[in-house]
Amino acid sequence: MSLAQVHYTSAAPGDEGTAGRFTAVGPGVSGALLAEIEPLVRYELPGGVPERPSDGELRSLPQAFGYFALSDGSRLVARSAPVRDTVGTGAGVRFHAHAVHLPPGVPLPGDRLPVEAWRSPHWVAATPGGAIPDPLALPPGPAAVSEGLDDFAVSRGPWLAAVLADLRRASDAEATGGRPVVLVERQCADVARWLGLASVTLPRESAERLTFTTYTRRPGSSASRVVGVGPEDAGAARAAGLRVHECAGPAPAGGTGDVWATTAARVWRSRSPELFREARELPGEPFAAGPLAVTALCAGIALGPDGRAAAAGWAADRPYALDARRTGQLVEAIASPGIDDRTAPEFDAAGRLFGALEGRCPASVTAPLAAMLVTEAVRGGNGSLELPRRDAFAGPEGAAVAERLGPEILTELADTVGSRSVARTVQLLRVARLLGVDGTESLPGVVDRLAPALLAEASAAQEGSPGFAPALLELLDEQFEVRTALLGALDRIAPGDPGAVARFLERVALPFTGTQALPHLRMCAEVPEAMATLGGDRAAVWHRVLRAAGISPFAEPLVLRTAVGLVWEDRAPTVEEARLLLDAATSDSHRVAGTWARLVDAALSTSATGTSATGTSAAGTSATGTSAAGTDEAARLAHDLLRGFPGEIGGRERAGLLLLDLVRELRTGAPEPGWAERVRTLCTQAEPVEPALRERAHAALVERLLAPDRPGAELYDFVHGADAELIAAYDRAARTETVRARLRTQPAYAADCFTVWTAHPHAGRAWPPVAAALLDEVLRPAVRGMSAEGVAEVEATVGRTGSSGRADAFRDWNRSSTLGRLGRRIAGRVRRG
Repeated sequence: MSLAQVHYTSAAPGDEGTAGRFTAVGPGVSGALLAEIEPLVRYELPGGVPERPSDGELRSLPQAFGYFALSDGSRLVARSAPVRDTVGTGAGVRFHAHAVHLPPGVPLPGDRLPVEAWRSPHWVAATPGGAIPDPLALPPGPAAVSEGLDDFAVSRGPWLAAVLADLRRASDAEATGGRPVVLVERQCADVARWLGLASVTLPRESAERLTFTTYTRRPGSSASRVVGVGPEDAGAARAAGLRVHECAGPAPAGGTGDVWATTAARVWRSRSPELFREARELPGEPFAAGPLAVTALCAGIALGPDGRAAAAGWAADRPYALDARRTGQLVEAIASPGIDDRTAPEFDAAGRLFGALEGRCPASVTAPLAAMLVTEAVRGGNGSLELPRRDAFAGPEGAAVAERLGPEILTELADTVGSRSVARTVQLLRVARLLGVDGTESLPGVVDRLAPALLAEASAAQEGSPGFAPALLELLDEQFEVRTALLGALDRIAPGDPGAVARFLERVALPFTGTQALPHLRMCAEVPEAMATLGGDRAAVWHRVLRAAGISPFAEPLVLRTAVGLVWEDRAPTVEEARLLLDAATSDSHRVAGTWARLVDAALSTSATGTSATGTSAAGTSATGTSAAGTDEAARLAHDLLRGFPGEIGGRERAGLLLLDLVRELRTGAPEPGWAERVRTLCTQAEPVEPALRERAHAALVERLLAPDRPGAELYDFVHGADAELIAAYDRAARTETVRARLRTQPAYAADCFTVWTAHPHAGRAWPPVAAALLDEVLRPAVRGMSAEGVAEVEATVGRTGSSGRADAFRDWNRSSTLGRLGRRIAGRVRRG
């Protein structure tokens, strides 16, 4: 097919107002296309060019070779070159552009790529006379573009990977309209060589999308995907925010994260561009690193860890894509003993490759991979490796690896001083089994250290299954003796922190459904379901969890500790629950389990709720009602605990229980004499005593002292003890409605209170003002409300129980009250008159 050609030349001197003109236009190129082509083929001289350059200087000026996409889908291949101005008398510089128009879908002759035309000898620097040659002749064969590219690639080694990565991105179908990639070279021919590298490296469809120009002074306004500029224009390109590769300057620091580009750069530096074609024949995405990395490794090209990981991962996903020869070459390259920069992702990929090849290839092929993996597991500490199966080490290769690594494994497992993670311990145990290393002697110590580490690491990890769980479960599935020992160790430590074990079992489903007893582990596994099913009925949950143990607390008292820790982990039992626990086993069982301490907490915690200082509970209940009944229950529990654990309970807990027991005796029994002193002493011994318990003790004491049948000696000791806090409690209790009602209705009680409240006028500083206030504010209103017969009975009782002087004192006290009322009435009448 005939290709239309276009010639354009810059304006001659004196042609003011024009940049240039088309001097020849082939058929089929419309005026609209010419308007689009004109800015593409214009040429601007670099800075510093002499007005009349010599022939050598003229030849050294850059030539702009470009490939452009036009708006109608057609394309343009063009060369713009500076030429000497022979018009007039001057010898200045003009430029001439020669272009070939490619209609949509029409390739260059021989189906060649545009960059292959840059060395064509048929580009002309002047408009030909007569007919325009057609078609444009191209150098024969691919050597026209590939010749010398190896040397050029090696010379551009520091920039190679980064430039190839950007050229790949620029060739993407979605990259139309993006900012160009700028290549800074001193010679525009080197920009063309970069494009030649791209044409070999990239798939053809990507290379055809790569529009370019090898030279421009205005990269920011270029519509091409790749542009070349001289060093003097690099700063302007960077200022325009373009991606600039200054290949004419110092080597760049750092590299690129594009594994495909890095691998491609290593292929070029190895002078093996034919491998790009081989790689494209393998399955995979066009720019996936795996196929190219596999091809390079099989050809003996050394790659970095990312490239090796990409090759191993690709081959693991496609174990049948390579023949036996190349599979062996790949394994040999990946497992080479001379490599010392392997990374965790590379080992993971190698492990997947081994898993894919195992059973499909002879053991002699996969043995190097197996040896590499277990060596890394032991020496590198990579706990996430996919380990080979045991039969991978059945041959002489396995014996050699075991001989080399066995002593190291046993030494590390026997170390009980240094820190070792769960994943590391699990990995060492698994590798030891793979290699047939006998670790029987060290196993007890290993599992005794591993069991608490499991709980600690799981607790410190985020929600969900901890990272070591899959490998741990595989270990327990592989090694019966390890499973038995580890489950036994966990069962032994469960009573110490059953809540932590229960939370661990919720996240890691350990296999303990066999014949091992494991009562504590079974309880820990049962508690979540029990709580979900039975809700807040902790007593029912406790019974269910205890049944799950499959063993009686009489035979194994520690199940009591585990059950209590699971159900009441962060709180004390109620007094009713504590009574249930106490009755469920003997005191000896509770003593061995240590659960007696939780029962003490229950008694003291229950005693700290209920009655307030005013004699009523927080809910308004009378002190003799519900809260008093709860206190009595706690006091009875305290009595039983003191009797059942006399040698275990001591210190402030013992004093608290004795104080609680004394409260019960004060309210329901006949306590030993010296009530007030015992209350004071026990409160001191129980410090820091719960305020509510102190208030209960004070309230019980003063209620008993206000009772009609209280011993006088106790009252005397109380009054003369001068305890301001106790006297204040007495004052509060005497002002309750219970006492006031008794004073109004029981003359004998009123007489007794008058005697008490007037009998000790000099008993310290605390008692006299309280007694005087009670006489005036509590007893006087009660007597005032009595009938004359009632008042007479009070007076008589005071005389009988005291003396005639005491009766006279009552009459004077009562008369003063009557006279006071009468005087107030008379004064009121006088004021009204």
